[in-house]
Amino acid sequence: MLDKRWRPKTLQTMSLIRSLLHLLWMAITVVPYTLAILLASLLGWRGPKLYRIARAWLALSVDSARVIMGIRTRVTGMEHLPRGERDGVVLLVKHQSTFETFLMPAIMPHPLAYVFKKELLHIPFFGWSIGRLDMIHIDRAQRARAFVRVIQQGKKLLSEGVWVIMFPEGTRMPRGEKGTYQSSGVRLAIEAGVPVVPVAVTSAKCWPRKALIKTPGVVDVSIGRPIDCTGRKSDEVMREVEAWIEAEMRRLDPEAYGSSTTP
Repeated sequence: MLDKRWRPKTLQTMSLIRSLLHLLWMAITVVPYTLAILLASLLGWRGPKLYRIARAWLALSVDSARVIMGIRTRVTGMEHLPRGERDGVVLLVKHQSTFETFLMPAIMPHPLAYVFKKELLHIPFFGWSIGRLDMIHIDRAQRARAFVRVIQQGKKLLSEGVWVIMFPEGTRMPRGEKGTYQSSGVRLAIEAGVPVVPVAVTSAKCWPRKALIKTPGVVDVSIGRPIDCTGRKSDEVMREVEAWIEAEMRRLDPEAYGSSTTP
């Protein structure tokens, strides 16, 4: 029997090995999928067709995280999502790690368009792929112009049945912490005349922010009810989104927040 004193170190070593294997698997598999996207785009494929190729790789990454690293997902609230083919919505998602950027397209019934910083376009293969998709890349150094771009492209994509997904805190937050919620996603929803849907994700329990080592466990995804933005001010709606997400995070992951029960 393994000495209990060595057990934590052994588990950490195993988690490191499994994390590296998953990283290697993603690095290998992203190449053929990227080449498929680039070739398909040269053949004139656009929009949903290219998205399906990218989504297949993202779903593969999520599935392989379960098989290789033991990271499982538990999703609740899917019934809250709009059902119409052209029903638009802006998803506002808690951001703790890279995992939810892979997970959301894999579980959502509509194509998604991320709003992301343009620097990601320079990442080999991954950046080349997202550059061919219907996404919204912005220059964060030019905030006013970036917001205009989000509104213009976001309204167009929403009208085509593509859902826009944004992380209102703007960056990945450590487990148990809250960032400053920005209202740009709500403002887009108001301009486009669509609701927002808040989403809580406990990814940092297994895949911490900027961490090499991931650990087995369950990532909970809780999808809230749509929030109507009609005739409302963006700050008011944003406070409602923030309150729901943070309260839900405490319900899903009470260990991370200690004895605190209020946002």
